[in-house]
Amino acid sequence: MVLTEKETTVIEDLRQQEQSCIEKYKRYAAEAKDPVLRDLFEDLEKEEREHYESLGKVLNGTVPQCNCNDKEGAMYQPKATYTGMTESEDKKNDCFLATDCIGTEKMVSGTYNTDVFVFGDSKIRKLLADIQIEEQNHAERLYKYKTVNGMS
Repeated sequence: MVLTEKETTVIEDLRQQEQSCIEKYKRYAAEAKDPVLRDLFEDLEKEEREHYESLGKVLNGTVPQCNCNDKEGAMYQPKATYTGMTESEDKKNDCFLATDCIGTEKMVSGTYNTDVFVFGDSKIRKLLADIQIEEQNHAERLYKYKTVNGMS
């Protein structure tokens, strides 16, 4: 498989976005006050790293298998740490971190949604569509965290 110049540029750009997400989740895991949120950020960092590695394989000429998993978000049920009435500084901090990450996930998901049409190879399109679904799942999990903790 040989990528066009445009396809290569798109994959490189997507990898850069994934690298930014990896760094953001790593930093936010360190900043999170709630261990439940910290664990979620660590899980999301790992998943973003998998996206980064998958895109690297595409650049190297192979398209990895994808699991087309659209259930992660639906199945996620975080435990509440904060009550709806609590307005502590820790809760405000964690709310900011989760909200910021939801915005990032929306942006990244939208980018995949647009960029998938650059590719003629159906295997690459399937991989990018799968990553986009996983980005949506990340946002859903973050939203569920906020909801159960009275942050939304």
